[in-house]
Amino acid sequence: MSGHSKWANIKHKKAATDAKRGKVFTRIGKEITIAAREGGGDPDANPRLRLAIQNGKAVNMPNENIKRAIQKGTGEIEGVTYEEIRYEGYAPLGIAVIMDTVTDNKNRTYAEIRSQFGKLGGNLGENNSVAWNFDRKGIINIKTNAFSEDDLLEHVLDSGAEDLQFNEEVSQVICEMSEFGNCNTYFDDAKFEVVESQLEYVPKDTIKIDTVKDAHKILKFIEHFEDHEDVQNVYSNYDIPDDIMEKAMVE
Repeated sequence: MSGHSKWANIKHKKAATDAKRGKVFTRIGKEITIAAREGGGDPDANPRLRLAIQNGKAVNMPNENIKRAIQKGTGEIEGVTYEEIRYEGYAPLGIAVIMDTVTDNKNRTYAEIRSQFGKLGGNLGENNSVAWNFDRKGIINIKTNAFSEDDLLEHVLDSGAEDLQFNEEVSQVICEMSEFGNCNTYFDDAKFEVVESQLEYVPKDTIKIDTVKDAHKILKFIEHFEDHEDVQNVYSNYDIPDDIMEKAMVE
């Protein structure tokens, strides 16, 4: 099984920097609030909330933060009203980009996103301008620990998932949206250490970046939006080889 591994390229770096700044708690807190608002505050009866709480616990989000985020969603305590908006467009070099945002002021967020796209050499597009090049998949990132690739592959097949991106530290399990709940349950019951689990946009085709200069340009673009307070996730179809990635992250 093979394919483009977004986790291997950038997600591990994003998770580390998010945790350092505390943004990961804000990001997951918003997801918990929205999930509770839409489906209620009982995680046993609300799969989206249950998953958001799981992701929060995976990064050691304090229980008080989780409880407060749920209460904001159910209206037990006062909180802002969030709206989910997806943006699409192109980064430099024709790299397709999809951004999931959660905002309490969609006009402000749109103005900021549009402005920064232009300043960083990209172009903000209309809805579905690049989505055609992505599939919506369930992504379950698990600690590899002592498992070999063959061992993990057996679990992937047993779980009903369709693909595995093996990494010595964190491996990525990919499944169809329809199997997302079953796969989460499988790896939870099997006592795997889940780092993060969510629905993501996985590119059908990728663009290979073969120079450090171009890698810098793309990473700067992506990281800028990952740092934006309203951006939850950034998906793209770039593929930076490991040797180029290592040099780009050092220089």
